[in-house]
Amino acid sequence: MFRINSKILAVFLAGTGFLLLFSARLLAQEGKIGYIDSMKLRTTYKEFADVQVKFDQEVAKWQLQADSLKKGVDSLQADFDKQSLLLSEDKKKEKEQIIEQKKNEYTTFVNQTFGPGGTMEKLNTDLTKPILDKINAALEKIALENNYIMIFDAVNGNVAWAKKGLDLTDMVLDALNKMQ
Repeated sequence: MFRINSKILAVFLAGTGFLLLFSARLLAQEGKIGYIDSMKLRTTYKEFADVQVKFDQEVAKWQLQADSLKKGVDSLQADFDKQSLLLSEDKKKEKEQIIEQKKNEYTTFVNQTFGPGGTMEKLNTDLTKPILDKINAALEKIALENNYIMIFDAVNGNVAWAKKGLDLTDMVLDALNKMQ
């Protein structure tokens, strides 16, 4: 019949044990569990809404620049395609080099602006970090004053705040390392 892989069984049992241990620790804690709606915070908190408008305006400017660069490349390519039969080999190479250079300028701009670690991502971080710091401070204040042990974000299911001592990561790592 079917044989159960011992490693899969061990990981399954460790996961089940983690859930039981986590549930038991939560029940043993005195306190409440709550949640927030981060999307509502983003749309309702005026400071967040103002920053979003500023961010969207900057992104729109960058998109216009990208569109302009792309139109320039497309225009050069269209002109080249129309004239290529009439051009000498040297002139063709010259125009192809210009087109390639403009394509590279466009690609570089798009990658540096919209790519990972780009200008857009940096601006987003710069604009939202102070607000997120305020939100996290408010979460912690509310949690401590109202005896919450954990607060979740209803939008994505992540833990927004947790009482110190509820993190079981090291215990699970120890258990997994002992299984090897």
